[in-house]
Amino acid sequence: MFKKILVANRGEIALRIIRTCKEMRIKTVAIFSEVDRNELYVKLADEAVCIGPGESQKSHLNYFSIISVAIYCEVDAIHPGYGFLSENYYFARTCEKVGITFIGPLSETIKLMGNKINSRNIVKKYDVRVLDAIENVEYIDSEISKYIKESLGFPVIIKAANGAGGKGIRIVKEQNNLSSSFNNVKDEAGKYFNNSEVYIEKYLDNVRHIEIQIIGDKFGNVIHLGERNCSVQRRNQKIIEEAPSIFLDDDLREKMSSYAVLIAKSINYIGVGTIEFLLDDNNDFYFLEMNTRIQVEHPITEMITGIDLVKEQIKIAYGFELGHKQEDVSIKGHSIECRINAEDPENNYAPSSGCINKIIMPSGFGVRIDSGAYSNCTISHYYDSMIAKVISYGCDRQDAIEKMRSALNEIHIEGVKTNIDLHLKILNNSKFIDGKYNTKLIAEEILI
Repeated sequence: MFKKILVANRGEIALRIIRTCKEMRIKTVAIFSEVDRNELYVKLADEAVCIGPGESQKSHLNYFSIISVAIYCEVDAIHPGYGFLSENYYFARTCEKVGITFIGPLSETIKLMGNKINSRNIVKKYDVRVLDAIENVEYIDSEISKYIKESLGFPVIIKAANGAGGKGIRIVKEQNNLSSSFNNVKDEAGKYFNNSEVYIEKYLDNVRHIEIQIIGDKFGNVIHLGERNCSVQRRNQKIIEEAPSIFLDDDLREKMSSYAVLIAKSINYIGVGTIEFLLDDNNDFYFLEMNTRIQVEHPITEMITGIDLVKEQIKIAYGFELGHKQEDVSIKGHSIECRINAEDPENNYAPSSGCINKIIMPSGFGVRIDSGAYSNCTISHYYDSMIAKVISYGCDRQDAIEKMRSALNEIHIEGVKTNIDLHLKILNNSKFIDGKYNTKLIAEEILI
């Protein structure tokens, strides 16, 4: 097994990875920016190295500095977590070139599936449905505008080919807004993803967002670990996830999971990843994208399967075969995850950075907290505003909802604003409770 792993991330996911490494008796190296010096993950790691100031571009996104630290500290592998460099082809490729194991898929796989246009064309070979789209658009002229109006029809969604995290997306409902929205997405794509390539896709109003968790090893074995429902979203970003999905019957679940495994096998996928689909009111589903990394919401899959995804990632990267066959995977109970963010509800949910003067998190049967926050820690404006992930587990969905309500009411945070009230509104909404909701739940029911 690996002797030492560098964790190329921060916050709760870095803490999560370091704890798993300690269980496996693997030494860890943490990297931190100047504003993260006192974070819990830094203290828990065996070694810790400062890599620059708070700005991500000068620290957590500076892969030359991170590789240099890895070489200096003589690590065997690098775990990228999620976000930052986790889906960066150049980072993964550099790891390969210097002989450090990248805990994730091969760099060529990241490059292949990281581009949404490429991935659409790959899955179409296997008769997986994709939404109608126009690709390789450089600018909007009268001819393209006419084609979109007559062939796709409004609304449409403009997407950055390499987009992620809710950025590089605009929904266009009227032709008058097409050109300006297109230019905005193109500019944003170049700024955030160093690739201004965009495409325009038919937009479905009433859909549910379903993702299938897959995992593959270096011997060609690929299995799925069930699905997650990620339909509670605000501004195209996930807020609440649950597993399994109440929207799938056994036949639909088998079809979507089979396609996910087929796609992963077709690209010789290694490690954990997700195949994401949109599900419409007619139970027709369409490929959305593949995420070639571990997801923020991976804990709910762990809760219903009993499989430690981070541990599996590490073992597969080292060269072990999958520890489970498909017939070994058993889905039990129901799990929900709520992302607790430092946001100001009275200021259009803008990030609320600052010092957390006091924090009390719930504990108890069926409640898991993934967080790097503590009393007197700082939520920096440089990074994502997530404070914690609260995960509930119950014998069924109602039990999981009740446990989550109880847990959220027990949380006490002083010093920053949070979105806890938003979560409670959702959990008490009749459409959510009855399972009759889609990605427009917050916009239409919670009205923000």
